[in-house]
Amino acid sequence: MIPRDFIQTLLGRADIVDTIEHYIPLKKSGANYVARCPFHSEKTPSFSVNPAKQFYYCFGCGASGTALGFVMEYTGAGFVDAVQELARQVGLEVPYSEQGQPGSARTPVPPGLGAVLARAAGYYQEQLKQATSAIAYLKQRGLSGAIVAHYGVGYAPPGWHHLDTLLGAEFADALVESGLVIRNEEGKRYDRFRARIMFPILDSRGQIIGFGGRVMDQEEPKYLNSPETPLFEKGRELYGLTQARRAIRDQSRVLVVEGYMDVLALAQFGVEYAVATLGTATSATHVQKLLRMADLVLFAFDGDKAGQNAARRALEVCLPHLVDGKQIGFLFFPQGDDPDSFIRREGKDAFEALLQQAIPLSEYLLRLLTQAVDLSRAEGRAQMLQEARHMLAQITAPALSLLLRKQVAALAQLQQHELDTLLSTTPRFTPRAQRATAEGTSHSDAPGSPSQGELSANSSAPSGSQGDREGPGTTAGAESATQRQALRRRWGREAPSSLAARLLACLLCQPDLVHRVGVPREDLTLPDERAFLAVAEFLRHHEGAVTLALLLEQFRDQAEEPVIQEALRREFPALEQSPTDEVLSVYEDGLMRLEEVVRARRVEGLLQKARQGPLSEAEKDQLKAALAQRSKVI
Repeated sequence: MIPRDFIQTLLGRADIVDTIEHYIPLKKSGANYVARCPFHSEKTPSFSVNPAKQFYYCFGCGASGTALGFVMEYTGAGFVDAVQELARQVGLEVPYSEQGQPGSARTPVPPGLGAVLARAAGYYQEQLKQATSAIAYLKQRGLSGAIVAHYGVGYAPPGWHHLDTLLGAEFADALVESGLVIRNEEGKRYDRFRARIMFPILDSRGQIIGFGGRVMDQEEPKYLNSPETPLFEKGRELYGLTQARRAIRDQSRVLVVEGYMDVLALAQFGVEYAVATLGTATSATHVQKLLRMADLVLFAFDGDKAGQNAARRALEVCLPHLVDGKQIGFLFFPQGDDPDSFIRREGKDAFEALLQQAIPLSEYLLRLLTQAVDLSRAEGRAQMLQEARHMLAQITAPALSLLLRKQVAALAQLQQHELDTLLSTTPRFTPRAQRATAEGTSHSDAPGSPSQGELSANSSAPSGSQGDREGPGTTAGAESATQRQALRRRWGREAPSSLAARLLACLLCQPDLVHRVGVPREDLTLPDERAFLAVAEFLRHHEGAVTLALLLEQFRDQAEEPVIQEALRREFPALEQSPTDEVLSVYEDGLMRLEEVVRARRVEGLLQKARQGPLSEAEKDQLKAALAQRSKVI
């Protein structure tokens, strides 16, 4: 477990502008920095970075977050990996508390390990230039020199001691630690990779962490990967992800294939959003990482029994990480075909047309449940339900869970409530956090967000525009007005937020309002009200300055997070563009109205209880006090 106070220290040390400029160029624009959004395609910049609040926001797609959140979203890293990367950038060492989950802390990286891998990659690339047989093989596979260079492909020549000779005794231990050199029980050393095409494996920073090697003939094993090291875990990495990141973002889709050559062949033909697993089954980390980066994740498998088994394993891994609004599909190639051979034979247009025929996860799940049972018999339907119990229980995406349960109930000739009773679980309407965190950390999925009805309770129309005056963080009044107009158009398509959500957004925009105006005095019970109160109480008791970034990370994966994210999406941008005194006015008026609404709700509750039976003396006193308070307000 990473201590929460370290996250605060990390955010205090990291500058969001420096962090984001590690990945995309930013341009100064008034008090802020702008860029074309890395999370959706656009021609003019709508991505804004606010150094004062240590927060980014895209006025086009609504993406927002902290420096830590940006690293997670842009690279697809999980929480622990993102913390480690951000800490590395600012020169901090990540501490782990003793009660952390097993495996949450990575093994320290020995000195020289990264340098050895980089030197080896350069050596393999130089060797490829001299290896006529390897060059002929790559050309025969249809790969151009540009694609080979883009992916850093090289060649490990035949022989046993090339790397020891190249790097010498200084790096002897690092060569073994990296897996490039094997030392047997007798102490003899030899190169792991010999006479193989070499594919460097990169991490999210573009650093080499391992290799995959492929033979050019029929020898076995066809593929050989680096062993796991302090830098390289097969279940966490995907081949080609660094090179494919931009295409994945632009098209919001990613294709997962089984071989390195598939990735290169697809890129050669312009399908640049493909990645490959590293000789291992699809992992939860793979799924989480890809769902952060794309709205559509497609898995491509051989159509044989082994491919069907691999697809089923991938489906089961995906189930707990499904998110409404994201899609997962499965594509099966005919016997003897694969993405490489198909696209070389048929071309890009035919290949992408084939992708349109991918089986949606929901359909594939139902196919697996029903393919080996006789639904015309009660025994067959019971067998299907037994199999469905395990799968349905893992799905936390509320809408998809409900729809699948309805379909399974229909197949079993049951009503949905009968199915829910039978399975001893009810559909979970608690959504996962929209971007799942990686495993190996105490940051679990948020318990859930309020329903739309709860968010709309006691609502009033948005108060987004305050004219065309220039507000804090804008470069010009016209730009500010244009952004607010875009926000108003978006609001016009949505139900208005509640008072509590707007007040929460005011605190996110100006945390010092807690001390200048105060916090609610009335009992707050609805989810958005509780979130507002939780943030207000945190601000009231926190010592020292509070940035928006610190607030967001304080409530990451907490029950309040979905409400906070919704307030950020819908209310914060317009408030952040507004003058300080207007935000103050919105907060003061809203706080007074919220307290009136809560008092009215309490009165109505007590009156309703009085209609059903006598009130206690304490309740009578509460009712009198509430009515007297309401009359004063009126």
